[in-house]
Amino acid sequence: MVGAILTQNTNWTNVEKAIGNLKAAGVLELHALLALSLERLAELIRPSGYFNVKARRLRSFLEFFVRETDGDERRWDDVPTLELRERMLAVNGVGRETVDSILLYALNRKIFVIDAYTRRLLKRHRLIRGEEDYDEIRALFESHLPADRALYNEYHALIVRAGKYHCKPTPKCEGCPLAAFPREHPRHRRIPRRRSS
Repeated sequence: MVGAILTQNTNWTNVEKAIGNLKAAGVLELHALLALSLERLAELIRPSGYFNVKARRLRSFLEFFVRETDGDERRWDDVPTLELRERMLAVNGVGRETVDSILLYALNRKIFVIDAYTRRLLKRHRLIRGEEDYDEIRALFESHLPADRALYNEYHALIVRAGKYHCKPTPKCEGCPLAAFPREHPRHRRIPRRRSS
């Protein structure tokens, strides 16, 4: 859960440094994190960028977690995923990508994560126009893939890998595992444009 919040607007390498600082300080544990002052927490997570903002967001989410579960995530086992998602989205500074990452990776829920890599890859392959809402793109994946947490996890990881090494802001299409696929395959449907009322 910590990593999902720290990765906002940065890369995973910076998050690993911040998590390394938390481990080295012996505070990578719920109650130890909550016992830290915001200033000390911000200092430890500095490598993740926006450290003062992230310290407040992390504190808010951890306090929410304790209020909801008393520190035992199993208390959420019977809460439907979309209901839990809405509760988490009510926490200040925690958006859909962060919440969905926590749900998929930390809580093993069947929900697909949409990030900048996913948007870029889909847009370049003309599967979306690029103006679609987060939940429209998530629905595209969830309606075309079996509802399987491990599959969502692996599929997203492969998209991240393609985005990191090939589908960069300046693309490196040579050697891309998706290069063999046409940029617009006839079987693929674009998300229909919303009609304005």
